[in-house]
Amino acid sequence: MLIVFSGLPGTGKTTIARALAAKLGAVYLRIDNIEQAIRNAGVLRDEVGRSGYFVANELALSNLGLGQTVIVDCVNPVAESREAWREIASRAGVPLMDIQVICSDQDEHRRRVETRQVGVPGLTPPTWQSVLSHEYEVWDCVPFTVDTANMPADQAVALIRGKLSG
Repeated sequence: MLIVFSGLPGTGKTTIARALAAKLGAVYLRIDNIEQAIRNAGVLRDEVGRSGYFVANELALSNLGLGQTVIVDCVNPVAESREAWREIASRAGVPLMDIQVICSDQDEHRRRVETRQVGVPGLTPPTWQSVLSHEYEVWDCVPFTVDTANMPADQAVALIRGKLSG
């Protein structure tokens, strides 16, 4: 199975995705880690652009081919990246579960963005303004959505596990 977590920075998707990966024994791919590794390699003249997603797509496909459950942690802001994950699941012959993580309480969301530790050496954390201006297209088909405004991570993981088993 391919499980793709999507949402703006600071919504709680990394906390939930990591906890779910640990519970399921799944492969965990975080776009932030991949993109920072590409930056650290110093091989690109410009920003990483879509390269982190291309790398993650191939890593996911490879691990799915080994029979692993793969959890991807990314913003996944545009239809093009969402379609790429659908294509990866199709090529691997596995189900895809899209999970959108939101925080409907804007004050709480802002607090999280402004106080978060990104946990990726060298990665510059986003500012609240950059989150507000981040491109994030409306989904064609609304995915399973978890609102973390009033839900702790362990409850969100339990909710998702229930959805997976039901």
